Amino acid sequence: GTGLGSSGSFTTALLKALHAHRRRHLSPEQLAALACHVEIDILGEPIGKQDQYAAAFGGLSSFTFNQDDTVDVRPLNISDDTLYDLEDNLMLFFTGYSRSAGKILKDQQTKSIQNDEEMLKNLHNVKRLGFESKNALESGDTRMFGELMHEHWENKKQRSGGMTNSKIDKWYNIAMTNRAIGGK
Repeated sequence: GTGLGSSGSFTTALLKALHAHRRRHLSPEQLAALACHVEIDILGEPIGKQDQYAAAFGGLSSFTFNQDDTVDVRPLNISDDTLYDLEDNLMLFFTGYSRSAGKILKDQQTKSIQNDEEMLKNLHNVKRLGFESKNALESGDTRMFGELMHEHWENKKQRSGGMTNSKIDKWYNIAMTNRAIGGK
């Protein structure tokens, strides 16, 4: 319920630990696919695969989720200076709030299946932002990356009323008026 991919990270770590206990090695690809199978196929969670793949591979990577259910993973080509800039400027805050990602994603999935024009437009925009974020990071433009994070947050809030609340919006606005470039 943190909105930070905690269930995907937990499932991935648990599966890795169980396999390590039995002295069985899983590649990151196998681990991610198994974690997705548990959460999506067995538990029926209406989620994507990005959190499990991010947890299994680690680092900063680009993921392409293909229509044939395969996933292409490519580490981003980021300079050390860009990594240091991100480390020096990214901040993480605990809001004290939790939300049901499953409920929000179920609504998103239903609207997508029904070809809801606004939802599909929003999701295509997220895809565009992903490509632009990758390009910004690989070119070392962390300011642009921050601006894209802000645009992504504004876009994401349009998909569901449960994405934020007045308190989180207030904190976000305080950060933006104090020279934050973006956030989510």
